[in-house]
Amino acid sequence: MTVSDQQMANAIRALAMDAVQAANSGHPGMPMGMADVATVLYSKFLKFDPQAPDWTDRDRFILSAGHGSMFAYATLYLTGYASPTIDDIRNFRQLGSPCAGHPENFLIDGIECTTGPLGQGLAMAVGMAMAERHLNARFGDELVDHRTWVVAGDGCLMEGINHEAVGLAGHLGLGRLIVFWDDNRITIDGATDLSTSEDIAARYVASGWHVEACDGHDFNDIDRAISAAVADNRPSLIACRTLIGKGSPNKEGTKAPHGSPLGADEIVATRAALDWPYPAFEMPDDVLGAWRATGKAGAMAHAEWDARFAASAKAAAFRTAMAGTPSNAWLKPHLDGLFAAPQKIATRKASEIALTSATAAIAELLGGSADLTGSNFTRTVSTNTMRKNDYSGRYVNYGIREFGMAAAMNGMALHGGIIPYGGTFLIFSDYCRAAIRLSALQETRVIYVLTHDSIGVGEDGPTHQPIEQIMSMRLIPNLDVYRPCDTIETAECWALAIESASTPSVLALSRQNLPQLRTDVSENFSAKGAYKLRAASAPRKVILVATGSEVEIAAAVADKLEAQGIGADVVSMPSWERFDAQPAAYKAELLPTDVLRVSIEAGTTMGWERYVGDGVRIGIDSFGASAPIDALYEYFGLTADKITPQIVARLG
Repeated sequence: MTVSDQQMANAIRALAMDAVQAANSGHPGMPMGMADVATVLYSKFLKFDPQAPDWTDRDRFILSAGHGSMFAYATLYLTGYASPTIDDIRNFRQLGSPCAGHPENFLIDGIECTTGPLGQGLAMAVGMAMAERHLNARFGDELVDHRTWVVAGDGCLMEGINHEAVGLAGHLGLGRLIVFWDDNRITIDGATDLSTSEDIAARYVASGWHVEACDGHDFNDIDRAISAAVADNRPSLIACRTLIGKGSPNKEGTKAPHGSPLGADEIVATRAALDWPYPAFEMPDDVLGAWRATGKAGAMAHAEWDARFAASAKAAAFRTAMAGTPSNAWLKPHLDGLFAAPQKIATRKASEIALTSATAAIAELLGGSADLTGSNFTRTVSTNTMRKNDYSGRYVNYGIREFGMAAAMNGMALHGGIIPYGGTFLIFSDYCRAAIRLSALQETRVIYVLTHDSIGVGEDGPTHQPIEQIMSMRLIPNLDVYRPCDTIETAECWALAIESASTPSVLALSRQNLPQLRTDVSENFSAKGAYKLRAASAPRKVILVATGSEVEIAAAVADKLEAQGIGADVVSMPSWERFDAQPAAYKAELLPTDVLRVSIEAGTTMGWERYVGDGVRIGIDSFGASAPIDALYEYFGLTADKITPQIVARLG
C-alpha cells in the first residue's frame, strides 16, 4: 500500500508529541502544525543527502523557530541522517542527548545553525543566501547552485532583527531565499492579536519580497505556493496558515501546545484522531521507508555534482575556499614593512593597512560595515561592493543594521567558503551582542571590527564612549577580544583572527593616533595574549599592564618611575583570552605576585583584579563626557602625571 503524505506528516506529529511528553518539557505545537509543510518540502523540493550532511552544494534548511526543535530532529531522523537516532529522540532535552532543547549546530551535523533566540535564524539565513550568491558568482552554477529555506514563526517576524534582515535581503534581491511563515497566530501569551495588528505580508512586499499564502494543511496548495516561490527571482515569504498542535482534538489552535506537553490523555486522543495506532517512538516500516526514500533524489543530485566538480577547472580553488584554512603568508612582509617605516596612526587605520594586505592575499575575506565605512576603514582596494546584480563583490554596505549584519556574518561563516568581517563602533556592540554570543556558541569564524574604542572618541560624548563594552565582551566564552596598541599588534591580531577557524574575534580599535611601540617582529607576540614590551632598567618594583591606547601611557609612566629609580616592566596585553591559555609558568613569570601590579585601561576596572590582585587598577568606572581627547584623559586621570604619583604612594 502506498504511504500517503498525511501518514508521512503524522510521523512528525507523533515523534514531536512523544518526545516532548517523555521529557515533560518542550514545544510540540509548531512541529505538529508545520508537519504537512515539512512533508512537501522534503519530498519534492529540498536538495539534501543524508549520507553527506556536509555536501557543499546542499540546500540549507534553517529552523528559525528553534523552540519547535522536534521539527528538525524528526525530519533528520526520518530522512535517514546518522544523527539523531531514535534513542536520541527518546532522550530529548536530556543530558548527553544531541537533541537539545533548541537545535545546536555543534551537536548534530544536519543542523545548519543554532537557533532559539527568535529572528536570528532567519537573519543567519540571509547571510547563507548571500554566501551562496557570492560563491556562485565566483565559481558558477556548476559548483554552487542551491537554495536557503527557513521556517519562522510569528515571534521571528516580530523581533526587530527581522526587519533588518528582511530589508537587506530585499535590497540584495536574494531570490534563492524562501521563508515559510508558520502563520498559526499564536504566541506564548495567546492569540497574536493581543500584541500586533500589522500587515506582515505588506511589509515584506514593501521590502522587495515576493509573498505567497497557502493552506498549511493542504498538500496541493503547499506545493503550489512553493513552486511559485521557486519560480520568482525575489526572496519569498510563504504565509502558511496552520493550526498549532494540529491533530490534538482539544488543544490544536490554542496556546496550550506552544510550550507544554500535550499530556497522556490528550496523546491518546491525538493518536486516535490521527489514526496512528503505534506505541510511542515506534515508526511503521512503510512510513519510515517512504521518508527514507526522500533522500534518494538528493543522493542523485549529489552524484551529479561530484561529476561536475571532478571535471571543473575551478575545483582546486573551490576546495581551498571551502576548506577554510587560509595562509597568513601575507603577515611577515607586512610586518617587515611596518618595522622599516614606523607610523603613528590610529589602530583603526592600522587595521585598514593590514586588511589591504590580507584581502589581496585571501579571496575568502568578505567585509562590510554598518554604515560606518569611512570610520571603520573596512573597505580595501580588493573589496568591491556586492550588489543586487553583481554578487561578486566582497564588500557589503549593511546600512544601519548592526544586529542584522552580525547575524548575517554568522550565516556566511556557517555556510562556508567565506571569512566574514564587519565594522561598527565598539559602543554599538551592544546592538550586536546577541549575535556575537551566537558566534561564540556556534564556533564561527566571524571578525568584528569595533572602532572608536574608548573616551578617545572625544566630543561625541558619553553616548558614544564605551566604558563597559570591552569587559562585557570578555565575559563571553569562546570569544577572542583583541585590543592592539600599535600597527604591529594590529596586524598580528588580524592574523590570529583569520586563522581561528572555530572562534570569533573582536578587534577593538582606536580613533586617535598611537605611536608604533614594538621594535621586535621576530614572532607574533600577540599570540601569547600578553608579553613584556619593555623590561625594567632599575630594580623592578612595578609591572604596568595595559591594553590598546593605554600602552603608550604605561610606557610614559614607566619612564617617570625609572627616573625615580623605580624599575617598571611594561606588559602589553592585547588579549585576555590568549593570555589565559598560556602555560602557568609563562603567566607566573610575566606577572609574578610578589611585585606591585598596575592595570591601565580606559574602561571599567572591574575584572582587572584577576591579573593585578590587590594592586592598582587605573580606569574609568563612570560614564564619559563630551570634550576634546586630551582634556578627557586629563580629567579621568589617564595620564602619566596623574598615574605615577598613585604608584609611588602605593609603594610607600
